[in-house]
Amino acid sequence: MAFPILLAVLVIIILSGLVTVNQGSVAVITIFGKYRRILRPGLSVRIPLIERIYKKISIQNRSMELQFQAITQDQANVNFSAMMLYAVLNQDDNTIQNVAFKFVDERNFIQALVRSVEGSVRAFVATKKQSEILQQRTEIIMHVKEQLDSQLEEWGFHLLDLQINDINFDEVIMRSMAQVVASNNLKAAAENEGQALLITKTKAAEADGNAIKISAEAEKLAAKMRGEGVALFREEVARGMAQAAREMESAKLDASFILFSMWTDAIKHFAENGKGNTIFLDGSNDAMQRTIQQLQSTVKGSKIIEK
Repeated sequence: MAFPILLAVLVIIILSGLVTVNQGSVAVITIFGKYRRILRPGLSVRIPLIERIYKKISIQNRSMELQFQAITQDQANVNFSAMMLYAVLNQDDNTIQNVAFKFVDERNFIQALVRSVEGSVRAFVATKKQSEILQQRTEIIMHVKEQLDSQLEEWGFHLLDLQINDINFDEVIMRSMAQVVASNNLKAAAENEGQALLITKTKAAEADGNAIKISAEAEKLAAKMRGEGVALFREEVARGMAQAAREMESAKLDASFILFSMWTDAIKHFAENGKGNTIFLDGSNDAMQRTIQQLQSTVKGSKIIEK
């Protein structure tokens, strides 16, 4: 009767020595309170009644939400909402021992980790002004990682990521920041409108200047052409008169005859094209004589030009 009982007790003791460790975890074994060894994932055997599982440690990634407040250099309150991702550094024996024995329990480790992150962020924010904080999310994260990497390594952990999801200021500061943004937008709009008006007026002035320049050049060219036309006309008249004078000389006629003819033709032209205007001409013999003398001088001048 005693043997079956003894056998049953022996089986129970042997079975109690079998330990299953889940994937993603390790088990820390102690003997009489002293660290002995680490059991990896799978089925393992421990010495019953002597070896005890002190703690099972997860080596998977862990996340935590953080909400805390910091004060900037210009005494503005900043509210942070962040997400922290961390994990056991590696599965080496020394690392696992640090994770298992550095802190009394998990709650104390979490408290130390959270306060370390908050303190690092506050130290960085205290050196910046409120206008700089919103633009320096990446700098804040890099500062925290630089400050905590060595400390967490001593604890057997490392910080995988820190995401700052939201940065808020007090309501009064948020209103003042909104007013500053609105004022800057109005200022930029006014500057853009002024630049547009200046460009419009400048282009209009350039167009007017170009129009005046083109008109002046056209008037100059027209005046030049009119002058050339008058000169050509006079030259042709002089040549015609010289040709008529030569023909009269060859015909042995008095030049005064053609001059008298030109005089009468001019008077006829005045009468036909006057359009009702009154033209006073001195019709005396002396006036006609003076006119003929002037025409003779013109003919002589045309001969000189012809030569």
